[in-house]
Amino acid sequence: MGLLDILLGRTKPVLPDLDRLFALPSAAVTLEAAAGFTPTGTGAVCFATVEGAAFEQTHREVQALLEADADRWGSRSSEAESGGGTPVELGQDEFGYSWLVSRRSPDQLSDLVNDLHAVNSSMEVNGFGPQLLCSLASFEGEGGKRLALVYLYKRGTFYPFAPLPGGGQRRDNALELQVKAALADDLRMEQDLSRWFPVWGAPGL
Repeated sequence: MGLLDILLGRTKPVLPDLDRLFALPSAAVTLEAAAGFTPTGTGAVCFATVEGAAFEQTHREVQALLEADADRWGSRSSEAESGGGTPVELGQDEFGYSWLVSRRSPDQLSDLVNDLHAVNSSMEVNGFGPQLLCSLASFEGEGGKRLALVYLYKRGTFYPFAPLPGGGQRRDNALELQVKAALADDLRMEQDLSRWFPVWGAPGL
């Protein structure tokens, strides 16, 4: 960082460190002990959608990436070997964002994290890095409560997102702060609460 950047209050952006995703399995152990939440087996990568013809081209290219890298995402599993289909699903939510979704059994969080890392890495290599927004793994607690640990791609940090049950766009802020404190030693938590963006309707939530 140069002197002019310091004087003007500018800082260099944090470089994405996808290896931080590998801390999720150990964080999940802490999360279960502290708040009773366990993995659902669902995780996803969110990226900005391009409109019109470019949007269609983006989807075609991403689908090609999935097919080309299928061996990295699960072709070694019995499901893939028996023709279980594309390991990662591609979809779009009501807000216009695209999601690449991986579904594993709840006891396969490490495999799920490998999926998320592979998706992000492949998109980076193939020029989709600027569109990447976040990745998440979902968890479930008593009474059907849902929680996501969200990784902000451009910040290199995590934050919890806890929508309240029963529909509507309401979140459990107290639970989110509890989880932030509990996981402070496991994950690099996002300290700027204004960046704890709601991910309404995200896969697994």
